Amino acid sequence: MSASTETALREEITRVGQSLYARGYTVGTAGNISARLPDGWLITPTDACLGTLDPARIAKVLATGEWVGGDKPSKTLALHRGIYDRNAEAHAVVHTHSTHLVALTLAGVWHDADVLPPITPYYVMKVGHVPLIAYRRPGHPDVAAQIAALANEVRAVLLDRLGPVVWHGSVSNAAYALEELEETARLWLMTEPKPAPLSDAQIDELRQTFGARW
Repeated sequence: MSASTETALREEITRVGQSLYARGYTVGTAGNISARLPDGWLITPTDACLGTLDPARIAKVLATGEWVGGDKPSKTLALHRGIYDRNAEAHAVVHTHSTHLVALTLAGVWHDADVLPPITPYYVMKVGHVPLIAYRRPGHPDVAAQIAALANEVRAVLLDRLGPVVWHGSVSNAAYALEELEETARLWLMTEPKPAPLSDAQIDELRQTFGARW
């Protein structure tokens, strides 16, 4: 990867972080973003505010685990590395403490294996199945191991009381999927009585037409 490409990736992380923060997807110093490099990763610094990131201060970590640039990397680095190690198509990971998704874990998810029902076509198409990861303290190695084991089966998980972790082919696409996940949680929590899921036939049509993973 050329220096100019790495610079562009740092700028994308910064731009996405600012956008997520400005629209309330994360607050304070919660959340983190990473991206794959040929020789390692870029990851937002520990206790950094996603709304005020400095591209030059985003941490660079080599595949060996050596921290070689920027500020100290996020304590969730092991979680991100586990996804990259298991899923070659994952080039970015975004984690936020999004309000409606955290609220969903407090109120009770639909099922542990599927935190939300398939109530909209874009949730099925853009996100897919999202399992719940039981609560452990932030940065706990058991959580990283559980997510790594799922890295090729799904593209997102929901951490109990902590929010979503989403991975995709780019930082922007990971953020888009996270936004769709948060919007679906908002719709689910605000509707009463609860809407019926899409039917099996409707979901199969999304599979056949758009290649939905459900």
